[in-house]
Amino acid sequence: MTLRLQVLRVLLSLCLILFFSVAAFPAKKKPPLKPVNINTATSEELQQVPGIGPATARKILQMRKSYGAFKSVDDLLAIRGLGQKRLDKMRKYLTVGKAVAPKTVQPSPNPASSPQKPQDKP
Repeated sequence: MTLRLQVLRVLLSLCLILFFSVAAFPAKKKPPLKPVNINTATSEELQQVPGIGPATARKILQMRKSYGAFKSVDDLLAIRGLGQKRLDKMRKYLTVGKAVAPKTVQPSPNPASSPQKPQDKP
């Protein structure tokens, strides 16, 4: 019975070592093929950039919502936790373009749905 316990302990130890070693070295992300526009990107698009995870993407979107369009990639330095070294590594994957205003739907002139005024007859 003691031999069985020793084997079980060794196997459990090996499993734990394997688990923690895989967690310590996460797979590298595949960078985007073209630079991501920080003025129009979604959270998912921002997270494609090496160095941007869900929390940083959320901060970028919040800053864009609060202060408007970014004028430069360097504006990201205002985000807490994002320093010059990290930004320099991400810079080649980022760009700043015009912010796209949300499209507004123009009401189409539909005679069937709009009330008509009675015409005055002379």
